[in-house]
Amino acid sequence: MAGHRQSKKRRYITWAAVGAAVVAGAGIAAQTSMAATTWPAQKTFTGRAFDTCAAPSLSAMKAWHTGFYGAAAVYVGGKNRGCTQPNLTSSWVKSVSSLGWKLVPLYVGAQPPCQSGSNPEKLTASTAASLGAQDAADAVAKASALGMKAGSPVYLDMEAYDITNKACNDAVLTYVRAFDKGLRAKTYRSGYYGFTSSSAKAVATAADKTDLPGNLWYALWDKQNTTTADWPWGATQFTGHSRAHQYMVNSKETYGGVTLTVDRDAWDAPVAITG
Repeated sequence: MAGHRQSKKRRYITWAAVGAAVVAGAGIAAQTSMAATTWPAQKTFTGRAFDTCAAPSLSAMKAWHTGFYGAAAVYVGGKNRGCTQPNLTSSWVKSVSSLGWKLVPLYVGAQPPCQSGSNPEKLTASTAASLGAQDAADAVAKASALGMKAGSPVYLDMEAYDITNKACNDAVLTYVRAFDKGLRAKTYRSGYYGFTSSSAKAVATAADKTDLPGNLWYALWDKQNTTTADWPWGATQFTGHSRAHQYMVNSKETYGGVTLTVDRDAWDAPVAITG
């Protein structure tokens, strides 16, 4: 993911290492544990989004507001967040929202115990539940401080890992469930970023769907701007504006004279409620 700023080559190696095969999974309710009478209306965006490590400057966001992209993902927090965020303030959120941008809050939480490489925060079987609850509270606090209100989603970034390692996978799902429960307790919607070959697959194909995310942002770098044509799981899963697809990475693009390197996303899912 852009938040870790892995090279494209390294990310493809990581992706391949955990196996590229995908299988159809059982259905999952798009918005579980959400009583319509107590939740703010969902704010949905359908169109192209981009994500990049550090939130661009306000002037860059103005230059890029050409209509090609309509939403931008921003890293609101997490100990594994890869970049400092000098531009990401409540004032920035208010200003870019007033321009018409939709925002996608992304949180880089604890990573799997079996994941290669070092991270400032890794979960274990014994800490998964407590870390998930702790990180959810932090994610809500960070998003709220930026002006992203209750009813907004927070997308948990889970990088690739070996989901055939049962102990590791069980620990990850325990963490994800605790994180999602923590979000929902504060009336924030649960979202999840992961790879179709590993971390997203673990959620989509889990036998027990309890407290798993209601919105899935899947990484599949096939350069197809779609959330349906290449969807690798059951057609009834994550319906009702609950899918996003990261389909291209490390794309160097220029709009309004400003050049950024971004990842491209096809978006049909919740975005932050601001203003």
